[in-house]
Amino acid sequence: MVKNRFFFNFADENIINEYAKRVNDEYKSGEIGYYHLPNLAKAMSAEILEYEKSLDEIKSVVLVGIGGSSLGVKALKQMLSDKPHKRELFFLDNVDESSFKSVINSVNFSQTLFIISSKSGTTIETISIFKCLLSLYKPKDLSKNFLIITDPATPLEAYAKENGVKFFNIPKNVGGRFSVLSAIGLVPLALCGYDILALLEGASSAKKHYIDENKKEIIAKAYHYATHRSADINVIFSYCDRLASFNEWYVQLWAESLGKKRGYKRIGRTPIGLIGSRDQHSFLQLIMDGVKDKTITFIKITGQNEIKIPNLSIKGLQSCDFVNSLGLNELLNHQCDATAMALVQEGLSVDVIEISQLDEFSAGYLIYYYELLTSAVGIMLGINTYDQPGVEIGKRILKTMLLK
Repeated sequence: MVKNRFFFNFADENIINEYAKRVNDEYKSGEIGYYHLPNLAKAMSAEILEYEKSLDEIKSVVLVGIGGSSLGVKALKQMLSDKPHKRELFFLDNVDESSFKSVINSVNFSQTLFIISSKSGTTIETISIFKCLLSLYKPKDLSKNFLIITDPATPLEAYAKENGVKFFNIPKNVGGRFSVLSAIGLVPLALCGYDILALLEGASSAKKHYIDENKKEIIAKAYHYATHRSADINVIFSYCDRLASFNEWYVQLWAESLGKKRGYKRIGRTPIGLIGSRDQHSFLQLIMDGVKDKTITFIKITGQNEIKIPNLSIKGLQSCDFVNSLGLNELLNHQCDATAMALVQEGLSVDVIEISQLDEFSAGYLIYYYELLTSAVGIMLGINTYDQPGVEIGKRILKTMLLK
């Protein structure tokens, strides 16, 4: 179960209803594909799970991808890290020699499936790593140790067909940073034994809540962010180490979607991901006493309290005894609540997301929640949420530099 509590006032209901209609119109248009992935991906799940049955000799999976082709998968893997899994999942998501060597030294090629994941089919980092793997292993039959995930009709799909490599497609109208509930995320997670049907059920639950049943909390929250007179920085303060990679996924989703030019005006909401209670000892001071240019969402997990703080008193450290007998997670959540209330008292905009259990269902819900929130803020800012022209310019300059 996922609950959201708010400690700021919502705007006039008529305004919220008008923007809710615009979000619903975007959903109904069918042009933005991620809205519909919870239903569309269920049909693909059967093919993925059937393919998994052919991998008896595979012990490890390596996902080769960058940005939207890896961050969401990495987030879900870490969120579900306390669950048993069938195969180990590794990531090659940067052209860094040390990372490449580390992963290669951790796997046995004959027992490893390499997933080459690129929406465009021509992502320079992904294809470069693919070339390194081909040169290193010199496989005679690519079908045994390689799998490809890409858009329909890309050069990478053509390569898969020519070499007898199994491939899965991403819908063309699903952007990379919104694609984790497509084959990009479902394939590697399913092959490692995670429950992708429960993941999709969680996303479907969020869709039902905010789209089908037209609950307005996300729209009201988005409007508060989009129209705030002084706060153009949005902080996620996650009180769970397993949410660190989720924070990184959120940073890409938020930054690449909402940092745009509108005519000659520059628009944006800057994302920051923090982990509590660790970052109470670093970034919190800036939020508390610095410029009030931030909104803060706290995320906490309420359903785990297995390890208790022993009822011990250490000589000279008796001032710490007031937390004795609390569960570690119980202490963590009390710290979350205390920090949230301190920021509310400072007049900052705060909301708290409570997750009863961090499993596939709640992870899918949280992913869809943040995708929908991002879309709503983009509509309110009057920008194209789904392109990334600033990133494309850098790619063109790189190509020009190297072809000189």
